[in-house]
Amino acid sequence: MKLREYEKHDFDAVNGLWQLTNLSDAKRDDSAITIEKSIKAGGKFWILEDLSSDELIGTCWVTNDSRRLYLHHLGIHPSYQQKGYGRLLSEKALSYARKVNMQIKLEVHEQNKFAIKLYKKMGFQYLDKYDVMIKRKH
Repeated sequence: MKLREYEKHDFDAVNGLWQLTNLSDAKRDDSAITIEKSIKAGGKFWILEDLSSDELIGTCWVTNDSRRLYLHHLGIHPSYQQKGYGRLLSEKALSYARKVNMQIKLEVHEQNKFAIKLYKKMGFQYLDKYDVMIKRKH
């Protein structure tokens, strides 16, 4: 496996993985431009590749609002799930958070039991009395 930073030419493969893992849709404005802007603003984006097949098998996107980091789109190709790669990418994000001395926040779908279990093992906790709300662009 190879863990590296995102490059512009990666977007089509990234988007393909996100479609496969239900991490992206048009409402989320997940575009190459959005990724590039977030990296310029202090975010990070890591790619995990299988060297034997040159296949992109995982992504981890961290954005920065100058107050805290947000962990987005940590996704692993279904053929590679439950093999520790989600933990590997999560640890990379947490290592970056320690390096820049910032807290890190994430959202996870309530039905994603494997991810919830992983995040709890890694020390993430629910924010009591908070509901997530959003207003999408028109």
